[in-house]
Amino acid sequence: MRVTSIFAIYGLFWVMAAFLVLPFGVRTHDELGKEKVLGQADSAPGNFDPRKLVIRATLLSAVMFAFFYANYFNGWITVEDLDLTTYFSH
Repeated sequence: MRVTSIFAIYGLFWVMAAFLVLPFGVRTHDELGKEKVLGQADSAPGNFDPRKLVIRATLLSAVMFAFFYANYFNGWITVEDLDLTTYFSH
């Protein structure tokens, strides 16, 4: 596998992980007991911390990429394993 492919695939895993961990630990102003700004949505986060998001996404994407890379070399799950037509054909 090329280095450029490794970076590209890891980047995809990182973006996916960032969206997965985005809602964890975030509370609204009402839940935190903070005063809201005039016109603010009720669901707006009151304690969003981008550093935590980056750290969590980096750790999760590293684990996901490690499994992907191990599967790439060991061939645990192949394209033939994902061919669902063999299961649904009559």
